Amino acid sequence: MLRIVVHAGFHKTGTTTVQTTLRANARLLKPHLRVFLRHRMHAVCESARIWSVSRNSEDMARFRNEAELLAASWNANDPRPILLASEDLAGRMPGRRNLTKYDAVPTLMRGLVETITQVHPDANLQLYFSTRAAAPWLASCHAQHLRAIRMVMDGEAYAESYRSSAKLDAVIQSVTDAVSPVSVSQCALETSSPKRLGPLTPLLDLLDPPAATRAQLLPQAAANPRYDPSILQALLDANRKYSDPDLLKAAKRAILSAAKNRDPH
Repeated sequence: MLRIVVHAGFHKTGTTTVQTTLRANARLLKPHLRVFLRHRMHAVCESARIWSVSRNSEDMARFRNEAELLAASWNANDPRPILLASEDLAGRMPGRRNLTKYDAVPTLMRGLVETITQVHPDANLQLYFSTRAAAPWLASCHAQHLRAIRMVMDGEAYAESYRSSAKLDAVIQSVTDAVSPVSVSQCALETSSPKRLGPLTPLLDLLDPPAATRAQLLPQAAANPRYDPSILQALLDANRKYSDPDLLKAAKRAILSAAKNRDPH
């Protein structure tokens, strides 16, 4: 039976560390697991991001079509389980393109599950979500926005404005209702981080590679660590100061370059 596990998010919950660890151990994992990260399912991920903003039927049809093409490419006779791992499957993160919460996720997951099931009706399909406590998650999202977009709210204002977006358990419950009877599991970053392989650990528990292979996997340092408060303040100041996109991009580049050069690691 074809086994499929989907790790669709959430953003800022160790997903990049999961993907970095999978890449670093690709040679060891390849005989036992088929891994699809964003670059191997770019069209599916991009269409999910587009629909999360537009919510129109044409974009949902495109998402389902791209998911169908991806699923059709899988050899059902290959005994290796399949892992789809990208937070972009959950659409855009709150704070982008006027999104204030993850209300697109249940519909996206239902569309993905229904499409995969149509192509592989006998597949054993599971969804998995990594989560994080509200306060550090909001702080991490804010830091990411400061770097990536013209975010002009400070951390306190952002946390207050987007507090409802941090109710990740409620989103997972909505997903569970939307895809029933498909299994949906979760693990908090605070629980998985201390493990030897960090946030990849719960996924390995689901995929169950050979113990000997698992013992050889190399852990990776946490990806996208939060910047020092002085760097975050400098990025906020730049966002507030520059309205010209090119000037803002140059200012941020200089700030981040200086931060990297003084980082002892």
